[in-house]
Amino acid sequence: MAVIIESSVWEPNPWLYILLFMASLFSLLAFPYASKKYSITTRTPTIFDHGISSSSSSSSSFLRFQRNFLLLYSLASVLEGLWSAFGEVEFAYYGVRREQIVLSLCIGSAAALLFGTFVGVLSDLIGQKKVCLLFCILHLFIGLWKRIVPHPNILVAGICLSLSASIFSFSFETWMVVQHEKQGHRQDTLNETFWLMSFFESASLIGSQVLSNWLIGNNVGKNISSPSMAAFFFAIIAIVCITKGWAEVPKTASFKEYRTSFSSYVLGVFWILWAPTVVADGREVHLGLIYPCLVGSRMLGSTVFPWLTGGLSSIRTEDYLVYAFIIVGMLLSITAYDYQEIGVLVTLFCLFHASVGLISPSLAKLRTMYVPNELRGGMISLSQAPATAAILFFLVQRGYYRNIENSTIMGIAALGLFTAAACMHVLKRWGKQPYQNWHKS
Repeated sequence: MAVIIESSVWEPNPWLYILLFMASLFSLLAFPYASKKYSITTRTPTIFDHGISSSSSSSSSFLRFQRNFLLLYSLASVLEGLWSAFGEVEFAYYGVRREQIVLSLCIGSAAALLFGTFVGVLSDLIGQKKVCLLFCILHLFIGLWKRIVPHPNILVAGICLSLSASIFSFSFETWMVVQHEKQGHRQDTLNETFWLMSFFESASLIGSQVLSNWLIGNNVGKNISSPSMAAFFFAIIAIVCITKGWAEVPKTASFKEYRTSFSSYVLGVFWILWAPTVVADGREVHLGLIYPCLVGSRMLGSTVFPWLTGGLSSIRTEDYLVYAFIIVGMLLSITAYDYQEIGVLVTLFCLFHASVGLISPSLAKLRTMYVPNELRGGMISLSQAPATAAILFFLVQRGYYRNIENSTIMGIAALGLFTAAACMHVLKRWGKQPYQNWHKS
């Protein structure tokens, strides 16, 4: 008598989505009251502060500037997310082999290393507005090209998308900080914009996946190019917003002013390895249902940032970042060298992303404290070069030669995070005076 073994596909509990949403909502709604107790007379209201009103023109000007920027930044985040929602499905539909996908990733990483690294320096020299327009033009080109060409070349797409991702990592933040200073807004209000950037980016990534699912529906063959057309129209809207609503900032940087600057971008390794780790040993899961959990966790983690820096008690950024890097390093170490059930593994990944949601705005704050604004774009792009080179090395070693395991890569990434914690400790004890004085109005 034959035995029939039913295969089950693991899915996260639907209550997890509700929990992440309710926790984020509670953090947003409760923070204004905690911050009022902390500093009701000095704090500038944010877009989530419904109980705080201000008659000053400076507060109104700041809120208008903040909302306009966050709207455009969310639009750019949707553009970035549209390409990742159905990337593997699109490759499979066009008959792309695994070796070609690996080659596309390698060439894209090489382009980001060779060209994307110096785009940040170029942005400081020619202005952030032109580079942000280049970001939109790259997405416009890919969206239109995929719609017109029946079988688009994935190598060209990989190069363009890698360059756009490099520009996205520094251009919008740099423009916002420089324009914020030019308009004379309070320096401490940058904290609020930083965590809101991380929050809206995560929400936009979830929204882009929902939009892609809706556009494609159940007919992949007929609607596979629909996200490309959506990206095309969103790119046009972004170009119009940047052209009409953004002011260019005068350029003051020169090549001789650059110094060496380092930041931790080892966290990017996670996005290459999380899916292979979850489906290890042939486990069947719905990756499309796990992805929103990870991004939702990062969105929740970003709401912790204002509580630490402007809530009931203010903690130095360097202090809590030491522990944050240690925590994410331990989480990667556990997933690298200890086999886990899928539920436990997803929980660890959610904790990892919650920590990333806190780390991202914290690093943005440190950049504003220690890096001159006129050199910000170049410093960020140059500091990404070592991590981009490491990712390219791992792609070649793992993708082509298969002489290194995923667990080893994650272990090296964990070691890098522990090193980042040590560097943060050194910065806390022996660091130079910050470039900006954050205690001034």
